[in-house]
Parts: sequence; C-alpha cells; structure tokens
Amino acid sequence: MGKKRIAVAMGGYSSEFEISINSGGIVCNALDKNKYKIYPVHILEEGWYFVADDGKKHPVNKADFSFNDGTETIRPDAVFNTIHGTPGEDGYLQAYWELLGIPHTSTDYYSAALSFNKRDCLSVLKNFGVIAANSYFVNEGTAINVEEIVIRTGLPCFVKPNRSGSSFGISKVNEMYEIMPAIEKAYTEDSEIIIETALVGVEVSVGVYNKGEEVIALPVTEIVSENEFFDYEAKYLGKSQEITPARISEEETEMVQKEAIRIYKLLNMKGITRSEFIIEKGKPYFLEINTNPGLSAESIIPKQVREAGMTLTDFFNILVQNVL
Repeated sequence: MGKKRIAVAMGGYSSEFEISINSGGIVCNALDKNKYKIYPVHILEEGWYFVADDGKKHPVNKADFSFNDGTETIRPDAVFNTIHGTPGEDGYLQAYWELLGIPHTSTDYYSAALSFNKRDCLSVLKNFGVIAANSYFVNEGTAINVEEIVIRTGLPCFVKPNRSGSSFGISKVNEMYEIMPAIEKAYTEDSEIIIETALVGVEVSVGVYNKGEEVIALPVTEIVSENEFFDYEAKYLGKSQEITPARISEEETEMVQKEAIRIYKLLNMKGITRSEFIIEKGKPYFLEINTNPGLSAESIIPKQVREAGMTLTDFFNILVQNVL
C-alpha cells in the first residue's frame, strides 16, 4: 500500500480566503507524513492550483480535480477541506467532489448549504425544539418596517448577513435610527439579512466531530470579547479572550455539549463542526454552526483538541480516516 494522496483545499472566494490559507497551512504541516502524501491546493477566484514546495503553481483540471506535480498526474484519494465561506463551506465544492466520487472531510453538500444559510438552519432547528434568539428576516429590495423589526427583536439587536461564514458586515444596534445604516452595511456582504435579539449571557463555542459512527463533543470554549461583540477584529485580530475550558459549571458544560451533539445529528453533519451558543439564564441559545471552522494556530478548534489531550496530527488523522 502506497501512501494515500490527500489534497488540502484552502482559499475560497470569500473575504476570509487568507484565514483559510492559514488553516490549510496548519493542516499540511500537521498531517502525518508517514501515512499521507500531502498536496496544498489553492481554490481562488483567479484559478485553482496545486502549489508545490518550490512555490510553483500547477493548474487543477476541474473535470476530475487532478493536477500535475511536476512529474506525474495526481488524482487525490481524499480532500481535506479547510475553506471558510464560499465555495467550500456552503456546499458547492462538496457537491462537486461528491459527483466526482472523491471523499472529503467536510459535511455533505446539503448539510453544508443548509447550515450556511442562518435563516433556513434556524427554521429547521426551531421545529426540533432548539432555542434561539427572536429573529426577523429581510431580503434586499423589499420594503423595511423598522417599527416591526423592533417589536419582534427589541433593542439592542444584531443585524447580520444571512449567508456569510465570517463576522463581516455585522452590527450591534442600540437605537432605532441605527437599524437602516446597519442593514445597508450587511447588504454589502449578502442580499439576505437576519436581525436578532441581542442575548445577554456567556458566549461559548463547542466543536463536535465524528469518529466513524461515534459523535464526540470537544471541551467548551468561552468567548469574552473586548469589542461590543465577537466581530471580525475580535475573532482574528486578538480582540477577544478565548478561554478553554469555559468558566461554566459542569452541568452547563454537559448541557451545551449535549445540545451541540444533538444539533450535529439533527443536521446530519459529518467531520468537524463548531457551534456557538449564548447561555442565558441557564439555557443554551443556539447562534450558528460552522461546518469548516478555522484551524489556524489562534483558532478555537485546535485549542479544544489540545485541551482534549490530542495532538492536531491525531485529530486530523481521525478526520481523514473517517472518509478513506
């Protein structure tokens, strides 16, 4: 048996492509070189390339996701997907790889697409008794009734793009007159907007993954933002404290892990996901689920993996073995 060929897909077409490139680099370094031959593949709007060690770019043939490594044509045995945002977290690439019969470490295309659309995901989960903030939806081009929004969500509220894998375009609104400018800002990222009651409580994030048939929750991380909320600066520019394990009771930890596992199963997830909750008055309010969470050094999942007593090499091996 030769080594399995693993393409690590990174980049993407969203504002987060640089963060994804960092995640991809971490995965390439951490994957077990004794088991796998690792090929970094950059999927960017300007083109898809295998990037060799010498920095030379070899174009990917989109007909079968193959590429030349300088000496031979490589068709990967599996893809490790580290793309945040479109097209790697919203189902497009998952559907493409599934059509080509190439296993990949992320969830299936439908679960990816459903969870990427916050509105649709909340609509499904609420029917299963998952609790979330009150929300109000707006599509670009429709008339907006500010009073109606405030009646539904109250103030303060959050105005956010419905389909964005990141924290771009989000505003916290404290006064009625701030709602329209916040909506305009969110429209720069998406034509669909979700407006939600601002919950008050402890914000936590919990990774969940499958190991074969078993579904496992990682230790819980508490997010303490220096900014008014966990925005882009807080998430990636060190403006927040992420405390693992979270400073919550054992009961709360277990409750939020159980709920994260339940949501993972309800949405038919695979691979690693990260769910965000706010614990308000002892109840976990679901915010969102990321199906391709960040894996760079400062990201939450690697910290939770280490807290669980695993190395990233162990953990990534589980994700790859799941699909091989």
